[in-house]
Amino acid sequence: MRWLKVLGLAGFVGIAATGVVIARAERRRRAYTPDQIRERLHARVAEVSGAPTARE
Repeated sequence: MRWLKVLGLAGFVGIAATGVVIARAERRRRAYTPDQIRERLHARVAEVSGAPTARE
């Protein structure tokens, strides 16, 4: 019976840790302004296609 408690506690800790990781990623994602996101996307597209960005 004790190993079931340990297993349940481990599952709870795993779920809590996953929530922390998701919250950090969300805060990091929301830290960018829409203009910064747009610039990064344009740069990534230009990198993949080899075309110059619209701002150049």
